[in-house]
Amino acid sequence: MKRSLISLAIGLASLGAFNASANINIDKQINQVEDKVIEWRRDFHQHPELSNRETRTAAIVARHLKALGMQVETDIAYTGVVGILKGGKPGPTVMLRADMDALPVTEKADVPFKSLVTTKYNGVDVGVMHACGHDTHVAMLMGAAEVLAAVKNELHGDIMFVFQPAEEGAPQGEEGGAELMLKEGIFKKYQPDVAFGIHVMAGLNSGQIGYRSGPIMASADRFEITVKGKQTHGSSPWGGVDPISVAAQIVSGVNHIVSRQIDITKEPAIISFGKIAGGVRNNIIPDSVEMVGTIRNFDMDNRQQIFEKLTTTATHIAKASGAEAQVNIFKGYPVTVNNPELTAQMLPTLKNIVGKDNLFDVPKVTGAEDFAFYAQQVPGLFLFLGGTPTGQDVKTAPTNHSPYFYVDESTLKVGTKAMSQLAIDYLAAQQKKLT
Repeated sequence: MKRSLISLAIGLASLGAFNASANINIDKQINQVEDKVIEWRRDFHQHPELSNRETRTAAIVARHLKALGMQVETDIAYTGVVGILKGGKPGPTVMLRADMDALPVTEKADVPFKSLVTTKYNGVDVGVMHACGHDTHVAMLMGAAEVLAAVKNELHGDIMFVFQPAEEGAPQGEEGGAELMLKEGIFKKYQPDVAFGIHVMAGLNSGQIGYRSGPIMASADRFEITVKGKQTHGSSPWGGVDPISVAAQIVSGVNHIVSRQIDITKEPAIISFGKIAGGVRNNIIPDSVEMVGTIRNFDMDNRQQIFEKLTTTATHIAKASGAEAQVNIFKGYPVTVNNPELTAQMLPTLKNIVGKDNLFDVPKVTGAEDFAFYAQQVPGLFLFLGGTPTGQDVKTAPTNHSPYFYVDESTLKVGTKAMSQLAIDYLAAQQKKLT
């Protein structure tokens, strides 16, 4: 019943609405591919693969794209797949992206296609689960590929389908994800003009879409601080240099960076310590303390300032106590920024698909996404697709990365149509500018 209600909503939202590509109607193709998308999703969900190990998933994707007559390139950034659909008429190239990797999470959701896969991760036996919905992303983009291939002769331009590994982060000692795909030259080779991506989220109900112009997801960077002191007996701390005491002062000092030294009226930022370790027993002041944390931020200039101030704060506090602090910052994903002009241009398309009551200007998300690397190169638009069943409170729904994370399959039709229609309407709008 839910699936048919959402199908009706999509159809009603489209009636009488302005369509930049009025001559290309894909409703029939969307209906025809819906059951396939669900079947693909369930298969991927039962056979999840960790980052840079998505070999089975990639093989299925490549086989599907080749069957649709596309030019297909495989083994990019380990397991990545790129398919090129040539439109019947000249025009720009639109990139559509899906990520393929799962997480080291043991599934607890009660679904008939539950993952029972286990593996070793960092030397530990773990379950493997699509706890962030990447299985749905792959299935929806495979569906969009079939839909768009059916109307390719009417397209004023080309579509670049990117199935990307390792969005959740490459294994230790390896590169991966969007950054590696770009490093290996996919943009130089295929030269997309814009990039679209979509992510299922527990924070919205099925059939709803969330967007935000400008920064939508944070940068994510890791830092490590090693405080080196001088070991001594706990009964006579003056005989050494206490790195634990220095570490405590560094925590306090770092907490003042965002609250007192960064202009957070520009964009918010977060610095959090996730681990502090040092010492072996109660009466020995140790030689050193290890500190690990994360930086989240929505402005690239602020990001650089935080890096510099974090280093200055830690090293100077340590020096003042006779200790030494070594600071290492490991850059992760940059800020995910939705191009304002592209966002505004595509809002009518999104309204046509879900209706204005199901389209939301969402708050910033302090999670990170490596789609950000693509959006640094070309105008990008990254969207959220609701996955929590209609009628269920999204505030109490299991979140992404939870072992209970669940995606209502009725929303897959909406996501498939969104990806397909965004490409069609963008190409049509660019053609209209030329006429």
